[in-house]
Amino acid sequence: MFADDVTEKAPVASLRLDLATTLAQPRRATRPIERAIEFIETSFSQPVTLATLAAKAELSVSRFAALFRAEMGISPHRYVCQVRIRHAQRLLRGGLPPSIVATEVGFFDQSHLGRHFKRAVGTTPSAYLASRS
Repeated sequence: MFADDVTEKAPVASLRLDLATTLAQPRRATRPIERAIEFIETSFSQPVTLATLAAKAELSVSRFAALFRAEMGISPHRYVCQVRIRHAQRLLRGGLPPSIVATEVGFFDQSHLGRHFKRAVGTTPSAYLASRS
Protein backbone atom coordinates (compact mmCIF):
# COMPACT_ATOMS: atom_id res chain seq x y z
CA MET A 1 0.00 0.00 0.00
CA PHE A 2 1.35 3.42 -0.91
CA ALA A 3 1.38 6.37 1.46
CA ASP A 4 -1.06 8.21 -0.82
CA ASP A 5 -3.56 5.36 -0.52
CA VAL A 6 -3.65 5.73 3.26
CA THR A 7 -4.24 9.48 3.14
CA GLU A 8 -7.02 9.08 0.58
CA LYS A 9 -8.92 6.49 2.63
CA ALA A 10 -8.77 8.27 5.97
CA PRO A 11 -11.00 11.20 4.88
CA VAL A 12 -13.58 8.80 3.42
CA ALA A 13 -13.98 7.03 6.75
CA SER A 14 -14.33 10.32 8.59
CA LEU A 15 -16.94 11.55 6.10
CA ARG A 16 -19.02 8.42 6.60
CA LEU A 17 -18.76 8.95 10.34
CA ASP A 18 -19.66 12.65 9.90
CA LEU A 19 -22.76 11.74 7.88
CA ALA A 20 -23.96 9.18 10.39
CA THR A 21 -23.19 11.38 13.38
CA THR A 22 -24.58 14.60 11.98
CA LEU A 23 -27.84 13.17 10.70
CA ALA A 24 -28.41 10.69 13.52
CA GLN A 25 -27.71 13.04 16.42
CA PRO A 26 -28.84 16.57 15.64
CA ARG A 27 -27.02 19.19 17.65
CA ARG A 28 -28.70 22.05 19.42
CA ALA A 29 -28.27 25.14 17.27
CA THR A 30 -28.95 28.81 17.87
CA ARG A 31 -31.98 30.34 16.18
CA PRO A 32 -30.01 31.85 13.24
CA ILE A 33 -28.50 28.47 12.41
CA GLU A 34 -31.88 26.76 12.89
CA ARG A 35 -33.38 29.14 10.31
CA ALA A 36 -30.64 28.20 7.84
CA ILE A 37 -31.15 24.48 8.50
CA GLU A 38 -34.90 24.82 8.00
CA PHE A 39 -34.21 26.51 4.67
CA ILE A 40 -31.79 23.73 3.66
CA GLU A 41 -34.32 21.04 4.58
CA THR A 42 -37.02 22.63 2.43
CA SER A 43 -34.86 23.88 -0.46
CA PHE A 44 -32.09 21.29 -0.80
CA SER A 45 -33.06 20.47 -4.38
CA GLN A 46 -32.45 24.07 -5.49
CA PRO A 47 -29.06 25.78 -5.65
CA VAL A 48 -28.19 26.74 -2.07
CA THR A 49 -25.52 29.40 -1.74
CA LEU A 50 -23.64 30.51 1.31
CA ALA A 51 -24.95 34.04 0.79
CA THR A 52 -28.54 32.80 0.78
CA LEU A 53 -28.02 30.80 3.95
CA ALA A 54 -26.33 33.76 5.65
CA ALA A 55 -29.27 35.97 4.67
CA LYS A 56 -31.73 33.45 6.13
CA ALA A 57 -29.70 33.46 9.35
CA GLU A 58 -29.50 37.27 9.25
CA LEU A 59 -25.70 37.14 9.58
CA SER A 60 -22.75 38.14 7.42
CA VAL A 61 -21.40 35.37 5.22
CA SER A 62 -18.18 35.01 7.19
CA ARG A 63 -19.93 35.07 10.57
CA PHE A 64 -22.53 32.57 9.36
CA ALA A 65 -19.92 30.14 8.02
CA ALA A 66 -17.92 30.26 11.25
CA LEU A 67 -20.98 29.94 13.49
CA PHE A 68 -22.45 27.09 11.42
CA ARG A 69 -19.21 25.13 11.57
CA ALA A 70 -18.85 25.77 15.31
CA GLU A 71 -22.40 24.67 16.09
CA MET A 72 -22.89 21.86 13.59
CA GLY A 73 -19.34 20.52 13.39
CA ILE A 74 -19.25 20.64 9.57
CA SER A 75 -19.35 23.29 6.87
CA PRO A 76 -22.67 24.49 5.44
CA HIS A 77 -21.77 22.99 2.05
CA ARG A 78 -21.09 19.56 3.55
CA TYR A 79 -24.37 19.75 5.48
CA VAL A 80 -26.30 20.53 2.28
CA CYS A 81 -24.61 17.55 0.58
CA GLN A 82 -25.54 15.29 3.49
CA VAL A 83 -29.18 16.35 3.32
CA ARG A 84 -29.17 15.71 -0.42
CA ILE A 85 -27.61 12.27 0.07
CA ARG A 86 -30.18 11.39 2.75
CA HIS A 87 -33.01 12.27 0.35
CA ALA A 88 -31.25 10.47 -2.51
CA GLN A 89 -31.14 7.29 -0.42
CA ARG A 90 -34.87 7.55 0.20
CA LEU A 91 -35.64 8.07 -3.50
CA LEU A 92 -33.33 5.24 -4.55
CA ARG A 93 -35.08 2.90 -2.12
CA GLY A 94 -38.34 4.06 -3.67
CA GLY A 95 -37.23 2.71 -7.04
CA LEU A 96 -36.14 5.84 -8.91
CA PRO A 97 -33.04 5.45 -11.10
CA PRO A 98 -29.89 7.34 -10.05
CA SER A 99 -30.07 9.62 -13.10
CA ILE A 100 -33.46 10.95 -11.99
CA VAL A 101 -32.56 11.01 -8.30
CA ALA A 102 -29.52 13.19 -9.00
CA THR A 103 -31.53 16.08 -10.40
CA GLU A 104 -34.38 15.60 -7.93
CA VAL A 105 -32.12 16.19 -4.94
CA GLY A 106 -30.11 19.05 -6.41
CA PHE A 107 -27.01 17.48 -7.93
CA PHE A 108 -26.00 18.56 -11.41
CA ASP A 109 -26.05 15.06 -12.88
CA GLN A 110 -25.64 11.37 -12.03
CA SER A 111 -21.86 11.66 -11.91
CA HIS A 112 -22.08 14.51 -9.39
CA LEU A 113 -24.45 12.42 -7.25
CA GLY A 114 -22.16 9.41 -7.53
CA ARG A 115 -19.09 11.29 -6.30
CA HIS A 116 -20.84 12.75 -3.27
CA PHE A 117 -22.77 9.56 -2.55
CA LYS A 118 -19.64 7.41 -2.58
CA ARG A 119 -17.78 9.88 -0.39
CA ALA A 120 -20.60 9.95 2.17
CA VAL A 121 -21.97 6.41 2.08
CA GLY A 122 -18.89 4.50 0.93
CA THR A 123 -20.47 2.96 -2.15
CA THR A 124 -22.04 4.04 -5.42
CA PRO A 125 -25.80 4.55 -5.70
CA SER A 126 -26.12 1.41 -7.84
CA ALA A 127 -24.15 -0.71 -5.36
CA TYR A 128 -26.22 0.79 -2.53
CA LEU A 129 -29.38 -0.38 -4.28
CA ALA A 130 -27.95 -3.83 -4.95
CA SER A 131 -26.98 -4.25 -1.29
CA ARG A 132 -30.49 -3.28 -0.18
CA SER A 133 -32.13 -6.03 -2.31
